[in-house]
Amino acid sequence: MEVLDIKEFLERIQNDKALLWELLDIFVDDFRQKTGQLHEALRGNDAIQVRKLAHALKGSSANISAHQLSVVLLELEKMGKNNALAGADKLLADMENKFEALLARISRLREELK
Repeated sequence: MEVLDIKEFLERIQNDKALLWELLDIFVDDFRQKTGQLHEALRGNDAIQVRKLAHALKGSSANISAHQLSVVLLELEKMGKNNALAGADKLLADMENKFEALLARISRLREELK
């Protein structure tokens, strides 16, 4: 599974490259903001907030076809839903690694799709 299924994403937005970059920029900004909030929620052991943030990030990741991220976020969402946050820090680290890989992929795309 690729970090970003660009073919699927382009199909979803009817190959509109301007929209692609706009949506990716919005996604990256939103992801960074919510990741900070997710760290705070985990520090505060706030399972409800973890579930809400993970759910929102899972949806936005799926919308841009970043399936690796959405899989990890689904697990975080389940932990929040079950009020069982033990091990969530490992998932958060995995999520951040996948986000970094996504950023690298987006950077390469900017060259490929010029």
